[in-house]
Amino acid sequence: MQSLTKGNDLHWLACALYVACRKSVPTVSKGTVEGNYVSLTRILKCSEQSLIEFFNKMKKWEDMANLPPHFRERTERLERNFTVSAVIFKKYEPIFQDIFKYPQEEQPRQQRGRKQRRQPCTVSEIFHFSWVLFIYAKGNFPMISDDLVNSYHLLLCALDLVYGNALQCSNRKELVNPNFKGLSEDFHAKDSKPSSDPPCIIEKLCSLHDGLVLEAKGIKEHFWKPYIRKLYEKKLLKGKEENLTGFLEPGNFGESFKAINKAYEEYVLSVGNLDERIFLGEDAEEEIGTLSRCLNAGSGTETAERVQMKNILQQHFDKSKALRISTPLTGVRYIKENSPCVTPVSTATHSLSRLHTMLTGLRNAPSEKLEQILRTCSRDPTQAIANRLKEMFEIYSQHFQPDEDFSNCAKEIASKHFRFAEMLYYKVLESVIEQEQKRLGDMDLSGILEQDAFHRSLLACCLEVVTFSYKPPGNFPFITEIFDVPLYHFYKVIEVFIRAEDGLCREVVKHLNQIEEQILDHLAWKPESPLWEKIRDNENRVPTCEEVMPPQNLERADEICIAGSPLTPRRVTEVRADTGGLGRSITSPATLYDRYSSPPASTTRRRLFVENDSPSDGGTPGRMPPQPLVNAVPVQNVS
Repeated sequence: MQSLTKGNDLHWLACALYVACRKSVPTVSKGTVEGNYVSLTRILKCSEQSLIEFFNKMKKWEDMANLPPHFRERTERLERNFTVSAVIFKKYEPIFQDIFKYPQEEQPRQQRGRKQRRQPCTVSEIFHFSWVLFIYAKGNFPMISDDLVNSYHLLLCALDLVYGNALQCSNRKELVNPNFKGLSEDFHAKDSKPSSDPPCIIEKLCSLHDGLVLEAKGIKEHFWKPYIRKLYEKKLLKGKEENLTGFLEPGNFGESFKAINKAYEEYVLSVGNLDERIFLGEDAEEEIGTLSRCLNAGSGTETAERVQMKNILQQHFDKSKALRISTPLTGVRYIKENSPCVTPVSTATHSLSRLHTMLTGLRNAPSEKLEQILRTCSRDPTQAIANRLKEMFEIYSQHFQPDEDFSNCAKEIASKHFRFAEMLYYKVLESVIEQEQKRLGDMDLSGILEQDAFHRSLLACCLEVVTFSYKPPGNFPFITEIFDVPLYHFYKVIEVFIRAEDGLCREVVKHLNQIEEQILDHLAWKPESPLWEKIRDNENRVPTCEEVMPPQNLERADEICIAGSPLTPRRVTEVRADTGGLGRSITSPATLYDRYSSPPASTTRRRLFVENDSPSDGGTPGRMPPQPLVNAVPVQNVS
C-alpha cells in the first residue's frame, strides 16, 4: 500500500476527497442528488497538483479502493472530455484569430464615468465569451461531449453564431479580421450596413479548418440552434430571439456573459466536471499541466515556455494514446507513418469523410442485387436479417439514457449511427457473399447466412467502425457487450470485413488490428469464452501456428529455422492498411465458409479460430496443414 501511494500525501487525499464528493446523497424532497457541489478545480488547486497528475493517481486510487465500474467509467469519461477539449482548444485559437483581430491590436480603453459604463465588447471579451458558450453547450450534450468530431463541429457553430453577431455591432471593423476569407465583398465599403439576418459561414470554416459541411450543418440545425433558442427563453442570452442576434450589443453583452458564466459554474459543480475555463487562464499550464495560451505569445516566434508546454501536452497524448491509434505490434512494417502536419481533428474528420464516401448512394436496406442473391438461397434469410437488425437497433437505443431535456437528441444520434452501420453492413454482406460465390461456385450458402453469430458480429463490427469514425479511439468492447457478442466470434469477422471493404481508411484498419491483438492477447481467454469449449472439443490441445497458417504467411526474424523460435503470422489486414485493395488478391488463411460452416465429422484437428479445414458439402478441397515443427501442447500442461 505504501509503495502504491508514494509521493505527495496531499495528492492522494485529493483523490479520496473527490471520490467522497461524488457519492449520491438523499434529498429532502425525493430521490437522490449526486455530488455535493465541491469543485474539482478547487480540489486540484488546494492540493497543488495538475489535472494530468490527478488522472494518473486516480487510476491507482480506484484500484486500491476497489471502486465500482460505474465510477471508473465516470473518471474515464472525465479524462476523455478533458482530452477532447484540449485538442479542440488548440484548434479554437487559430480559428478565432482567423476570424477576429488579435487582442494585442486592440486600442486601450479610456476611463469613463459610471453612467457610461456600457461599452462595446472587445476581441478579448469575445474570445472568452465564445469559449464559455461552447463548453457550456458541449457539457449540456452529454452524448457528444466526448465525441471529437461532433464537439469540433459544435465549436464551429459557436464561432459562426458569434461572428454573425459581431457583424451586427457598430464597432464590427474593430472586431473582425479584415483578411478573413468569409467576409462579404462590401464589408470594407464606407457605407456598408449589416444585413438583418446574420450570414452562415459554416461552409467556409469547414473548408478552411478541416470540417465536414454536412455534419456541421446537421449539428447546427438539430442541436445548436434549438439549444441557443432555449438560452434566449431562459434569459441567459439577451437580444433578438427570432434571428439569434443582439447578445454582443453594449446593452446586452455584459448581462449575457455574466449569465452564461454563472450557468456554467452551476453545471460544473452539479456534475463534478472539470471547469474548462482554465484553458483561458494565465496559469493554465500549472493547473492543467499542459499548455499555455496562444494569445499570450502574439503572432511572432514562440517563446521557450510555450514550446515547453506544447511538448508536455504532446507527451500526455502519447502516454495516454488519447484520440490517437498507434500502429499494431504485428503491423509496424506495413503501415505508413503519420504526416507531421496531421492533427487529431483532421485525422478524425478524414476518417468520417471516408465513411461518408463509402456510404454515398446507399440505403439501410439490401440492394436489388443483394435481394436477388438472398432469394436464390434454398432458405431466404432476408426477413430473419431484417428482424435481427430491428432487435439490435432497439438494444442499441436503450443504452442511450441522457437527461430528459436532450433525450430526442440522443435518440437522433443513436439512430444516425445505427443507420450508417446498417448501410455498411449490407454493403459488406453483399461483397462477402460475392467473394464466396466466386470461390465456391453455385454452392448454397443458406447454412452460413443462417448463422446468428456471423450476422451479429458483422453488424457489431460495422457499428464499431462508425463509432470510431466519430469518437476516436472508439469504445471497444462496449458494442460487443451490449449485443452479447462473444469476442471469440467477433474476432472471426474482422478479417472477413477488412478483405470485403476496399474503402476503409488507414486509421480504421489500425483500430481493427488493435482489437484483434487485444482479443488474441487476453479477451478471448476469459473463463466464459466459447474458446474453451472449442479447446475441449479438440482433446484439450491448442493447435500450433504452423497448423493454422499457410507457409507463405509465416515469417521468422532471421528467416532461419531454429527449433523453438517464435513464428509470426503475416496478416493480410496489415498489408491492406498500406496497399488499398491489395488484400483481396492475397490468399487468406480462412474464408467466411471456413469460419462459419459446421465442422465435418472427421479426425482432422480443427483450427483454433476456424470451425473446420474444409467444406463439408463439396466445394474446394481443404488445405492440409504442414508437418508441425512444434507439437501441440495440452492445455493442462501449460504453466
